[in-house]
Amino acid sequence: MAADNRAGTGGVDLNKVTLSKAAPSVDLAEPGESQGVLRVNLRWASGKPRLFRRGGSIDLDLGCLYELADGSKGVVQALGNNYGSLGAPPFIELDGDDRSGGSVGGETMRIDLGRQEQFRRVLIFAFIYEGVPNWAAADGVVTLFPTTGPQIEVRLDSPVNDARSCAIALLSNTGGRISVRREVNYINGAQQALDEAYGWGMQWREARK
Repeated sequence: MAADNRAGTGGVDLNKVTLSKAAPSVDLAEPGESQGVLRVNLRWASGKPRLFRRGGSIDLDLGCLYELADGSKGVVQALGNNYGSLGAPPFIELDGDDRSGGSVGGETMRIDLGRQEQFRRVLIFAFIYEGVPNWAAADGVVTLFPTTGPQIEVRLDSPVNDARSCAIALLSNTGGRISVRREVNYINGAQQALDEAYGWGMQWREARK
């Protein structure tokens, strides 16, 4: 018989933490503690036209901006085939590209927090590559799966439907403490606008899949 991981009559799930405006951050690792490969998963509503009342399906992409401890910066995303690498810098890798939202697994990115000393900050984002922005219909959710501790869920709620991008969560390394903070910050613009909003300071050029 499987153990019941829900506590009390309130149905509190001890295996999941949902970040909200009231409780926006949580620590992944205290100083001296270690994590393994953090899995970041984006899922959204299947791209059936009936779900998107403003002009058909959308292609919602998962990606991140990163800044390593040595000061190097970059982006991991399907756009421009910047899928990254788990075994070499930036120690972040995107598994693939779900063009419709119909994939059972959604889109997944992996961050090797076993090398947490290599990271300064990572901004996880979603970007509407094709289709009219309609975040409410997309009903997106990002779940972080640490190797120890509960899952961390960030729902893409409070949508701004004309925005092209959404900064979802910011991972920060402060004195060996790895924390994740809910952002859910909708940005009018693409990756360069995200960069400017968070002071990444990179140079950008147009790219396609």
